[in-house]
Amino acid sequence: MLRVELTDAIVEVVIDELAEKGYARTSMDGVARRAEVGKSSLYRRWSSKQDMVADAVSQLSVPLVDIPDSGSLRGDIERAFEMVAQWLSDERLGRILPDLTAEAKRNPALAKALTEHLENPRRAKAEPVLDRAIARGELPPDVDRELALDIFAAPIYWRYTVRRTEITPEFLATLTDSTLAFLGARPAKKRRR
Repeated sequence: MLRVELTDAIVEVVIDELAEKGYARTSMDGVARRAEVGKSSLYRRWSSKQDMVADAVSQLSVPLVDIPDSGSLRGDIERAFEMVAQWLSDERLGRILPDLTAEAKRNPALAKALTEHLENPRRAKAEPVLDRAIARGELPPDVDRELALDIFAAPIYWRYTVRRTEITPEFLATLTDSTLAFLGARPAKKRRR
């Protein structure tokens, strides 16, 4: 098996372990046993359990943030919300993310690893939505980026994970309208030819 294929196979085992056992009961030994590799194979890839977990989760979830340019802020936000809802409704991630969020409050090393491997890359991939909207004149240049990026995920996470309420198309449409209003979005400026 090629190194990339082996790494991909180990990542799948890490995700399965996390979904079945949670972070606290997932171990490097258990992952190595289940993946049928030596622990040295894990330590060549990751220096710690925290890094292994954060990297594995990021490999599964960060690619889901590639938000194509729809030509409008509304279209980009609609797509972003759909992607977050899809991300959270994934059977394994839907169990893993709340567990990691809770564990990160107790475990500073895990919190740091999740920030580096998951949060920062996801936010960086979502920022072009804001850049495009500013360039089109739909958002003011001084828009609160941190808050805007929080809004792209937080209401859906809260509704799905904390309230355990279904994410409906109607909810996403209302959330889109509310987000545009909150951000002070304006219609795109017409480009001169």
